[in-house]
Amino acid sequence: MMVLPGMRSGATRPGAITDDAITPDTGVATTMEIRFLGHAAFEFSDGDTSVLIDPFLTGNPKAAIAADELHPQAILLTHGHGDHIGDTVPIAKRACADVVAIVEIANELSGDGVEQVHDPNLGGTVTLDWGSVKLVPAWHTSTTPKGTANVPAGLIVRFAGKTIYHLGDTALFSDMRLIGETEAPIDVALMCIGGHYTMDRHDAVTAAKLIGAKQVIPCHYDTFPLIETDAHAFKAEVQAGGASEVVVLAPGETHTP
Repeated sequence: MMVLPGMRSGATRPGAITDDAITPDTGVATTMEIRFLGHAAFEFSDGDTSVLIDPFLTGNPKAAIAADELHPQAILLTHGHGDHIGDTVPIAKRACADVVAIVEIANELSGDGVEQVHDPNLGGTVTLDWGSVKLVPAWHTSTTPKGTANVPAGLIVRFAGKTIYHLGDTALFSDMRLIGETEAPIDVALMCIGGHYTMDRHDAVTAAKLIGAKQVIPCHYDTFPLIETDAHAFKAEVQAGGASEVVVLAPGETHTP
């Protein structure tokens, strides 16, 4: 991901004061921050609870933090490729975190000694104390570093009164529109744009139109030469079409939707 001087529109530095969001279930005011950790890894936090997605940090040249600095209550996985499953096992064991992953990955993680594993399949929803995560389709392939074949997924995460759609690794597909309609309103879509292994920024513009999220945060680009792209060109094209606001984050920056 590109590390550029200055702040992006919609981005805040860690620890910045932001507006409160109201959690519908409780009516309690909470502040939800999304921190980009590099590649496709994100942390959601409301000040009390931390949720990680795809914590590939060790070996990630764009990692914003070391794995042993994170203490999440939950880890959510889109699929099993090494640049997504990443540091899941050591973080989960140390933090005693819940891990949500599609059933084949969940079985492998249980065998690795992770104790609090939840094993939905596509269409399944897991509800935890802080909110919920639902697995939706993604068009990709996946085998874990240990050789376990698994079906990739996107994640619909409901946290602190917001709905976040992490697309995972995927090509463009028409049912993104259906996901956008059935899970609406989607506050933020975390969207791969790097090409080669996933859709490129041009297809991602179409994806943004299909999904119709209020905001889009691009990811899975510039980590390696094969997936280098221009995130600001993506932003300009999406916003010119009026589909969504695009927030480009450098690793370590946060955004409050």
